[in-house]
Amino acid sequence: MATIGNSVLTLVDWAKRLDPDGKTAATVEILSQTNEILDDMLFKEGNLPTGEQTTIRTGLPAVVYRLMNQGVPKSKSTTAQITESTAQLEGRSEVDKDEAELNGNVNAYRLDEAEAFMESMNQTMANTLINGTASSPEEFVGFLPRYSDLGAVNAQNILDAGGTGSDNSSILLVGWGQRTVMGIFPKGSKAGLEHEDLGLIDAFDSNDDRFRAYADRFVWKNGLVVKDWRYAVRIANIDTPALVALTGTQAVTAATSVPKMMSRAIDRLPSLNNVNTAFYVNRTVASHLRIIGLEKSSSAVVVQEGLNQFGDTIFTTRFLGIPVRIVDALGTSESRVV
Repeated sequence: MATIGNSVLTLVDWAKRLDPDGKTAATVEILSQTNEILDDMLFKEGNLPTGEQTTIRTGLPAVVYRLMNQGVPKSKSTTAQITESTAQLEGRSEVDKDEAELNGNVNAYRLDEAEAFMESMNQTMANTLINGTASSPEEFVGFLPRYSDLGAVNAQNILDAGGTGSDNSSILLVGWGQRTVMGIFPKGSKAGLEHEDLGLIDAFDSNDDRFRAYADRFVWKNGLVVKDWRYAVRIANIDTPALVALTGTQAVTAATSVPKMMSRAIDRLPSLNNVNTAFYVNRTVASHLRIIGLEKSSSAVVVQEGLNQFGDTIFTTRFLGIPVRIVDALGTSESRVV
């Protein structure tokens, strides 16, 4: 029965989810994360069933100053085509029919499990968006692997904050836009997480014996397109312990302090017009950025009160007017980028 418990709900799981009066308990999601990059990420339908083909300009035509009676040589620009692939993130839930009906509210029980699946898919999507690699063909390539080589073509958008160990953090600055950086979903499909209620099915236990179960399928087809690499900047090699202590490479007076590096990152973007721009940081960086702002500045780092799309009051940290968003998928134990 232990094998079953790893993939489908058991009566032990049921008991854990009952409140004292026998009804489905409101589960406290202690495993939930904050990945606000998913709130900001813009999505469009790809132009391919498997992703998006993008044409980028790789060279400008030659132009000359002309004298009278002198001809002008013909020239042309050069372009290249890049194909970005999407991935299919999927999960299935199977709940024993009799187990789900124990408290008389099947829908409430299934909804509780569905919320856990949606949180898991959000976390997996956010982690792939940050860390996905080409070595995993079932995934798409995320931000950090794209900006991971100080000798690459896009190295001017990788800023070195000086950390040398294996306990570093990164900050991402992204200018979201249809011509810059965006999310995609396959041509002819739907954007976002889809839920399919499969109803009652014949499920199978570890011995391939059947039982009746309520089944749900969760699917999210997604990908990342970086049309213009200049609109994403990675501040790499932030020494996490030094940041916490505000010493060494991350001391406020150092050229590689977080606020100074963030200021430099802004100037790496070609323009702030027609893009939705935000910094993405882990909790440690967010916390100490606010501390630095409180101690050293009255205007560069501000905490602004406002309303979200649901009308709830929220407080947003901004650096020089750009929102600073928390992404738990950004870790504190990265190896040095070289």
